Amino acid sequence: MKAPLKLRVIVVGCGVGGLAAAVCLGKAGHEVVVVDGATELREVGAGIQISPNVTRLFVRWGLEERLEELAVKPQIWNFCRYDTGERFGLSLLGDKMLRDHGARYYHVHRVDLLNMLLEVAKPLMTLRLGSKVVSIDASTPSVTLQSQEVLSADVVIGADGIKSICRDNVVGRPDHPIPSGDAVYRCIIPTAELMKDPELRPFVETPQVHCWLGPEKHVIGYCIRACKEYNLVLQYLDDGSVESWTREGSVEKMRREFAGWEPRLQKLMALAKKTLNSKIMYRPPLERWLHPHGRVVLLGDACHPMLPYRAQGAAMAIEDAAVLGRLLALISSREQIPSVLHAYQELRYPRATKTQTASRLNRDIFCMHDGEAQQARDASMRVAMEVALKELRGESDDNPLPGNANAWADKAKNQEQFSYDADAVVDQWWRDNKDTIYTTSRM
Repeated sequence: MKAPLKLRVIVVGCGVGGLAAAVCLGKAGHEVVVVDGATELREVGAGIQISPNVTRLFVRWGLEERLEELAVKPQIWNFCRYDTGERFGLSLLGDKMLRDHGARYYHVHRVDLLNMLLEVAKPLMTLRLGSKVVSIDASTPSVTLQSQEVLSADVVIGADGIKSICRDNVVGRPDHPIPSGDAVYRCIIPTAELMKDPELRPFVETPQVHCWLGPEKHVIGYCIRACKEYNLVLQYLDDGSVESWTREGSVEKMRREFAGWEPRLQKLMALAKKTLNSKIMYRPPLERWLHPHGRVVLLGDACHPMLPYRAQGAAMAIEDAAVLGRLLALISSREQIPSVLHAYQELRYPRATKTQTASRLNRDIFCMHDGEAQQARDASMRVAMEVALKELRGESDDNPLPGNANAWADKAKNQEQFSYDADAVVDQWWRDNKDTIYTTSRM
């Protein structure tokens, strides 16, 4: 859909959210300039879960073939006890996601995701690497680079991540991340090694998520890159790690941290040749995403960084980009920009904030000490597992599982999270408000 009015938009940050914004804005015909302080695009190896709320957008952007080529369609989500490996929770993914939500659920390597978006965005944008933003003038709006060059635009989008300079400008004060108390190890293991072990081979032959839950820790593993690699993420209580996605950690220390966990996990850790180690940071929801002048707005981790326990961080950034891009494709006057950006905040703030909260709650559910609360959690998940197994056998069960400890089993939560259509949300909002927004912009 081409915009009736061509805008000049500066996107600060060339990560997943920034590139998704460039895709949406560029397809609408806007002049898009993406600036990033990095001199080259580099992403560390890690897996990302692409749920149906994002897949439907990727299909519209022409990325379905690339997803089928590079990503993995997991069939099952397993929850297991940390010390024995006993499975007490299960949710169906695979074709069930397509049936229930109209799009598929994928696992993809972060580098592959970034490259997919870059392929689509490249002809639609001007990319300026080595262009670090040092200040922002929200009244113009404009950004000043470290070179002292000033770039002006109609709109500035801050997609510059958890250390965002744009966020400080929007909220009017320094806003520092808060340590969550957790840290993670991340490993990528060639699946050829798993295939040599009869106990590990099923992890590859039937693509699935394994989530081991234990006291103050949890581990998640799944295949990526057309099942050629296995992504393993191990969360534990932070003991002095550094906030960095590229810092190498100690494989030996990682193995000691999870000593006593079940044998299959020990085998997986034994196959890991190296690991990355990072502190997990957190921010409470901001009071606003839009500067009072109405031309500088935030997107993704710059305004709602997610803890990784609901697997929706990248999804929320991509949804932001889709909503923002579609809104800016609808206006016909620059006077409408502040009102439309305010509408973006109104449409996205409740959903992103709720997902932030759900991610934090999942952390508590995943990391319970053995005891009554843990036993109640496991019992709740077993109920959901039986419902899933019945469906797998072709038997019907209408239990919607409200409030189940397994968030992937609660049908209402799934419907809300995974059936969301960013484009449809904007189209409905425009039908309801276009006349008002037009009038308001001239007041």
